[in-house]
Amino acid sequence: MSQMLVKEDFISNLNGTTLLEISVGLPLAPLCLLSRGLLLILYFLFHGRPLQSASVHFLLDFMVLVVPPVFSCTVLASVLPLVILSITAFCVGLVSIIYSRRTNYVRVPIKQIQSDFLGTSLEPEYIPSITVFRVFINILTSISILAVDFPQYPRRYAKTETYGTGVMDFGVGAFVFGNAVVCPEVRLKPGMVQHKVSYLARQLFAVWPLLLLGFGRVMSVKAVEYYEHVSEYGVHWNFFFTLAIVRMAASLLLTVFPVHKAWIIAVTLAVVYEFFLDVTPLKKFILHGSDGQDSRAGFFNANREGIFSVIGYLAIYMASVQVGLYLLKRRSSVREWFGVICNFLFAVFLLFICLYITQTYIDTVSRRMANLSFCVWVVAHCLFLLSCFLVGDLLLFFSKLLVDGASIPCSWNFTESVTNKKRELETKDGKTVLRSGCLISAVNKNQLLYFLLANVLTGLVNMVVDTIHSNTLGAMFVLHLYMFSNCLVMHILQARNITLKWW
Repeated sequence: MSQMLVKEDFISNLNGTTLLEISVGLPLAPLCLLSRGLLLILYFLFHGRPLQSASVHFLLDFMVLVVPPVFSCTVLASVLPLVILSITAFCVGLVSIIYSRRTNYVRVPIKQIQSDFLGTSLEPEYIPSITVFRVFINILTSISILAVDFPQYPRRYAKTETYGTGVMDFGVGAFVFGNAVVCPEVRLKPGMVQHKVSYLARQLFAVWPLLLLGFGRVMSVKAVEYYEHVSEYGVHWNFFFTLAIVRMAASLLLTVFPVHKAWIIAVTLAVVYEFFLDVTPLKKFILHGSDGQDSRAGFFNANREGIFSVIGYLAIYMASVQVGLYLLKRRSSVREWFGVICNFLFAVFLLFICLYITQTYIDTVSRRMANLSFCVWVVAHCLFLLSCFLVGDLLLFFSKLLVDGASIPCSWNFTESVTNKKRELETKDGKTVLRSGCLISAVNKNQLLYFLLANVLTGLVNMVVDTIHSNTLGAMFVLHLYMFSNCLVMHILQARNITLKWW
C-alpha cells in the first residue's frame, strides 16, 4: 500500500467520541485565556507597570494559549478532565493572590465589592468574547489539522466517517458559527442599506478569495497527489467552497428576509432538509451514491457530501446570525452580561433536550450530511463555549477592578476607555505606534491568512515527515514548531501593523 493510501486509511472509518468528552474539553481555551490575563495582572502588581516587551508577551501567549491545547489533544487527552481541574485550580490561586494584594477596595467588604462589580459599566462597543471565540477556533483548528496525522492524536477526536461526534467535526461547524456572528448583516446598522441589489452584489463579490483558495487547494492537492478523504466533502469539493457558498446563500436570504428573523430561516432549513433526508432517497444518495455502490461518476455524484451539507451549514450560519444580533445589542453593565450568560446556558439546556430527541427519534449526528442533529449539536456547543469565554472575560474584569491601572489586551475595559482598535495604539514622541500586542489580536488581524498558512504548512509537514510512524517526542517537537511558526508570522505582521486583506 502506498504512503498516500496509508495516510488516507489512518483518518478514515472513525466514529468519534462522546458528547460528554467534548463538552468537558470546551472550557480549556477560556481557562487558558483567563490564566494568561491573571498572570499579566500579577506581573503588574509586582512590577508596577504592564508587560512592555513584545517578544516576552508573544512567548507568554504562546506558552499559555497554545501549548496547553496542543498537549491536551495529544499526550494528555486521556487525562483531559485532570488538566481542566489543574488549570482551574491555578486560576483560583491567582485570583486569591490578586484579591489579597488588591490596590482598590482595600478595606471594603466583599459584598460592597460584589455590588460595585455588578453595577460597573463595560465598553458597549467591544465584546472581546466574540474576537477570542473566532481566534481560538482558528488556533484549535490549525492544531487539529496537523495533529490528526500523528498517532498521538486520539482517533476518536478525528472527523467521523458517517455518524458520530468528533472534536474536528465540531471544529468545522464552529468555524461557520464564528464567521456568521460577525458577518456584515449582523454589524450593519438599520437603515444603512438603501439599495439592496448593489449591497448584495458587493457581498457576493466579497467571497472571491474563498473561491480562489478553494480552486487553489483542488489543483495543488491533485498536482502533488496529496492524500485526501473523499467522503469528507467529495472529489473536487473542499471547506473553502462550503464557506463561500454558505456566505453567498446567506447574503441572498438576508436580503430577502429580515435579519432579525434569521432563527426562523435556520430552523426551517434544518427541519426541511432533515425531512428530505428521511422521506426521500437523498440520504441513500449522499452516503452511497446514485448506484448504491459509492459511485463518483459525474461532478454532482462525485461531490455529493460537500454540495448537500451546505444546507446544514447554512442553517448553522443563520442561527449564528441571530446569536450575533443578540450579542451586539447595546448593553454595558456587568449585571446585564450575566443575564446574557444565563440566557445562553438556558438555550444550551433546551438545545441538548432537542438533541436528545432528534438523536433518539430521528437520526444521530452526521457531519457528512450536516443533518438536523449536527446543526443542533454545533449551535449548542458553540453557545456553551461562548458562555465560558464570557465568564472568563467577566472574571478578568473583576480582577482588573481590584488592581488600579491593570491592563490586559483583548479584554473588557471600563466605559471611559476607548474602543479596541484605538486601544492597540499609543502615542510616543508625537507619533502613533503599535503598542505591544497579543497573540489574539495578531491572529485576529489576519485570520484568513492564518488559516491558509496552517493548511500550507500542514501539507509541507506531511510531505517531509512520516507522521504516522512518529514517536511522541518527535510528534510534539513538530507540532510545537509548526504552531510556533504560524503564530510567529502573525506576530511579525502585527508588529509591523500589516493586515493582508485586499478585498
